[in-house]
Order: sequence, then C-alpha cells, then structure tokens
Amino acid sequence: MPKQVLSRRTFLRGAGVAIALPTLEAMLPRVARAATPAPRRMVAIQTNMGILPQHFFPKEAGQDYALTPYLEILKAHRSKFTVFSGVSHPDVDGAHEAERAFLSATPHPGSSAFKSTISLDQLAAERLGAITRFGSFTLAINAEGNQGMSFSRSGVKVPPERSPAALYRKMFLQGKTTEVEDRLADLQRGRSLLDFVSDRAKTLNKDLSPADRRRMDQYFSAVRDLEVQLQQAQEWERKPKPKAPAPEPADIAESKKLIERVRLMLDVVKMGLETDSTRVVSLFINTFSVVPEVPGVKEETHSLTHHGNRPESLDQLFRIESALFKTLGGFLDSLAGVKEEGDNLFDRTMVLYGTPMGSANSHANTNLPVLLAGGGFKHAGHLAFDVKKNYPLPNLYVSMLNRMGLPLDKFASSTGTMRGLEG
Repeated sequence: MPKQVLSRRTFLRGAGVAIALPTLEAMLPRVARAATPAPRRMVAIQTNMGILPQHFFPKEAGQDYALTPYLEILKAHRSKFTVFSGVSHPDVDGAHEAERAFLSATPHPGSSAFKSTISLDQLAAERLGAITRFGSFTLAINAEGNQGMSFSRSGVKVPPERSPAALYRKMFLQGKTTEVEDRLADLQRGRSLLDFVSDRAKTLNKDLSPADRRRMDQYFSAVRDLEVQLQQAQEWERKPKPKAPAPEPADIAESKKLIERVRLMLDVVKMGLETDSTRVVSLFINTFSVVPEVPGVKEETHSLTHHGNRPESLDQLFRIESALFKTLGGFLDSLAGVKEEGDNLFDRTMVLYGTPMGSANSHANTNLPVLLAGGGFKHAGHLAFDVKKNYPLPNLYVSMLNRMGLPLDKFASSTGTMRGLEG
C-alpha cells in the first residue's frame, strides 16, 4: 500500500505544545518528489596544431550548409552539432602558447607574466561540487613537459592523467578494507599537514613585502583548493565503486599510435560518463612532434602545418585530421548508444572540439575552428560570425555552463551567452 502524503499542516504535538513542521519531502506529491533534473555533462577536447580551415568551415551559414570533408565524417550527427566560424578568445595570442588558454581565455598566454585564470572545466567541477566521485577528469595524449589547458581557481595547472588504464583503475577497482582505511588515514594526514603549513605561512606573512604577500595569497588559494579536494575525496572513499562496463584496457606506449591512443582514452571517458563517475572531462591532444601512424603520413605534424600550400604536405595533414575526426565521430556514436532513463548519453553530454590556432601555417589565433555537439541544445547548423572582427568564444562557454545547470552570466572575457544557440 503506498505511503500517505503528509499534510502541509502537520504538527508535532506533545505536553500541550504544537510545533509546525518545515516543508518535508513527505509533504510533496509523489510525482514531484521523483522529478530530479537530468544530469548534464561536459567534455572539452583540444587538438593543439590547428585544423585545416578549407576542410572544416562550411561556405553557407545556418542549417542548410553543404558538408565540408571533415563535417561529412560526422554527418550521422548533423542535426546535433553546431559549427562556429569567426570566433576567438579576445586578447589571447602567442601562437602555440595559446593552447594554455583554450579553456580559460586568459589574455596573453605567451607573456612572461602570464598567470592563468580558472578554466571552463575546473569552474564547472568547482560549482558542481562532490555530486560525483571525481570532480573532473583532466586528461592528455602525448603531452610534453608542462603542457595542458586545465587550471584551478588559483591559477595552478591541474596535472593531466595520461594513462587510460590508470584512469580505469581509479574508477572501478575497489581497494581492500585495509587499503581504504590506509587511504583515509593518508587523506587525514594530508589535511592536518595543510593546517600546519597554513598556520606557519600566516605567521611568516606579517614580515613579507607586498609582492611576496601577493605570492603568499596565491599559495593560500592553492591550499584551500587542495583542502576542498581532500574533503571530497574523504567523503567518497568508503562508498562502493561502480561495476565496470568493460574489461581494463592496456595502455599503448608508442606516441606514433596517436589515433589509437585517442580512441582508447575516449573509450574510458565514455565509461566514466556512463557510470556517472564524473560529469566534467577535458582532453588535451598534442600532435606537435609526432609522426602519426596514419596511412600515407611520413612527416611530423608540426612540420606539415607549415605547409606553404604544398599539395603533398596538405594531403598528409588532411589524412591526420580526418583520422582524428573519425575518432571523434566514433566517440559521439558511443555516447548515442548508451541509454539513460529514456534518454541517451549524447543528448546529455555536450562535446566541445576545437583548436587554439585558426591557421597553424600562419600561427594565427583568430577564426578558430570550433564545434559543439550533443548536450540537448537546439543546434544551429553553422553559426557564422565576422572572420575579421571575431565574436567572443567565451560566450559559448557561458552557454555551456548554463546548460550544466550553473546560472552564471560571465566567464573570462564573455559579453553574454552564445548568440544563436538555444538550450
């Protein structure tokens, strides 16, 4: 027999006293209690060496554009993606250095005084909180040195995970009871250590110059970021991990197997989204110095981007980029194939795919090739803005944050939401 819905006028009575109750779930209609917002997810992918514009940008604006060679690869999802032209990050320059600012839109990344602001993925993870076991997955393929595009609120680069197998184990392999307790003890010791160094740093701060105090403020911000992460990790540690949808993958060591490495990482990303292990993912793909194992390709990507319109170089670059778009198409297919409460994962997951250089041949950081797929948007086909006086790409980031259920009206140098794109 179904439980009775409590009256909104229910009181607790005793010893002649009546106390009115606050609004409780039990006072709400059963249908209303069951209605919860559908989870929204975000995946941001950067390839850092540009995309040949002649094979990406349609000539026509709107819904009725003719498919270009790269978009032809994604034609199965045509109604569920929007292509953007004439967009860029205001004041983000520096040619290759712009890769650092792709998700943050922080001006002048090539400057010696550059300090990043928070990136799109980390802001989303921060605002969503501990709703999932992992606030975000920060991932990289073939990243070298300090490469990456994800930054915390304090401007600290978030180290990327490079191993699909390690990511899989974090998500699905449950430690023994003793291992869990050891992990909790480590987390607690970490928090205690942070408390200690914070107290010592505050004492030291009194005798520092204004410049050093600013540096210490940055340090305190980083400590606070870490404290929040430790707290969230501690709360999730005893909760059982989800059942893995597939066996553990084997990492691919060879950097030349770029396409296979990207495909493998995206396979594990799909598992993470499918099991709601995270709702925020960033993937940085470095193609700079590798000769990808793609038929017909004999030179490294960086040298090919300086093609000078040589047909043989353009052909090789086209082969590499086509293979990457096929991998993107396979990822979108896999999301569309996962059902979730009468919906599918693709309609609940927005996938941003783009590059920080509009033309790698000229090192231009304007007219960026950018595509947004899925996420339940009312997609607009081709949104064409002025290729000379670009429209701010951060406006798209505001729209993405809003679609995640985060009511923000500003991100970096945005001037509003993305004009022409409806949720």
